[in-house]
Amino acid sequence: MIKSNQDYSALIDIGSNSMRLVIYAKEKSGRLYEVENVKAVSRLSNYLDKQQNLSQEGINVLLSTLTNFAEVLAIYPYQQFVCIATATVRQAHNRDDLIKKVKDQFDWDMVILSEKEEAYYGYLAVVNSTPMTEAITVDMGGGSTEVTYFKDRELIHSHSFPFGTLTLKALYQADFSESKNAQIIHQYVKKQFHSLPWLIDRHVPLIGIGGSARNLAQIDQNEKAYPMAGLHQYQMNLYDINRILNYLVALPLNKREKVEGLSKDRADIIIPAVETFKTLFETVKADRFILSQKGLRDGINYSWLLANHDTAYFPNVLEESLNELVMRYDLNMNQISHVHYLTRQFFDRLAKNQVQGLTSKDWFYLTHAIYVFDLGQFIDPESSAQHTFYLLANQTIDGLLNHEKLKIALIASYKNSVTFNQFIKPFKGWLTKHEQKKFRLIGALLKFTYALDATKRQVIKKIEIKVKKKEIKLKLYYQRNPSAESYQAEKQKKHLEQVLKRKIVLEFIELDQ
Repeated sequence: MIKSNQDYSALIDIGSNSMRLVIYAKEKSGRLYEVENVKAVSRLSNYLDKQQNLSQEGINVLLSTLTNFAEVLAIYPYQQFVCIATATVRQAHNRDDLIKKVKDQFDWDMVILSEKEEAYYGYLAVVNSTPMTEAITVDMGGGSTEVTYFKDRELIHSHSFPFGTLTLKALYQADFSESKNAQIIHQYVKKQFHSLPWLIDRHVPLIGIGGSARNLAQIDQNEKAYPMAGLHQYQMNLYDINRILNYLVALPLNKREKVEGLSKDRADIIIPAVETFKTLFETVKADRFILSQKGLRDGINYSWLLANHDTAYFPNVLEESLNELVMRYDLNMNQISHVHYLTRQFFDRLAKNQVQGLTSKDWFYLTHAIYVFDLGQFIDPESSAQHTFYLLANQTIDGLLNHEKLKIALIASYKNSVTFNQFIKPFKGWLTKHEQKKFRLIGALLKFTYALDATKRQVIKKIEIKVKKKEIKLKLYYQRNPSAESYQAEKQKKHLEQVLKRKIVLEFIELDQ
């Protein structure tokens, strides 16, 4: 439903392989989220003639697609709009004429991004949506491939190569086999990558941006029957990339078009893309390949959002993402802060007594689970745990890799040992038995400390904890009537007792007013 009072923004991205119109609405947090995403496979780079002009046929495709986008745009009362173009329009010798045609027909100022700008926005998207502090990024489009290197989250190097999936496909020899053509691509891109000394032997993550990288990850997830939805920050290794490349090379085009996870419109260009990723992985000697669902368009959004800030990136990606969830689900920040205070006291005492091997690393998961504990109640209180786990495990949380997201989902959705085992069943290979037991304890601990603020009035002001071999005694100091908190704490402590194999004794003590 389109709201007349909603703050909308719009962006048109004119790429070499495809064109997109994306409409965004602003959340309470000020972040932008997609409400419309319209894609057209235009393959404009195929319309560059021998003189490097976009042909009349290509111009017709461009203007026809923009006309369709204009019809969608007309529905939205947007306040901010930008129309950008990348490699093909940038490379076209008649680009000034293209700018004029777009201006005359639509009254839009088509902005042609420079190579440096295109690379920068890719970096900006990654550094604001992943936990990586040092990495190489690769954004492969139809007509160009941008690479960057950042360290301590600062951009150090960037470069744009004048080749993409479509231009590499044009290097194919008609009478060669798919595998022999892949070798041609390998030798070509290897030479290109080795022309940049800063790419060689970096031993850092390689982060892939764009549709081809997304399709590679989707194929891998389907082959592995991956139990978690969502692609952002999905990780692969060189063996995975090689396995998929060999699989695709062996298939004729008509069968490749039916591969699960591969878009039909990319079936003919996916092999040059995967060969490029593999070759760059080997050049960098990367320790892993990570997909970033956030790319050029998101980088532009971040530049809008951070325009008045001192830096080009958020101080803490994960904190920013969790705060966004707090606002989206209208969670009680006063309660979150108070439960954080109570939980820290209890956790530190257990860790000091070396209970079940708790360490400061476990606090990382617990402290972030506090933000989103039981958020599924806003969907359905009766099946709150199930909704909490599904939401946290399957939606993108910037700054969290998937195995980290799973741990936080298990803690924040904890109801009892039965539901914990149900939730973890598809992921048992992800955690050792010791880790499973530990996260059951942490989940039970958080459920208990939330019970200590059952009425959201912060009546429990302080905890004193004594840990013995067979018993844990808690002195709970309160102001105002704590009957609801007392009832809930007595009810919930059994989950902790089961995991700790210790009796928990609660003593409520009134503080002097």
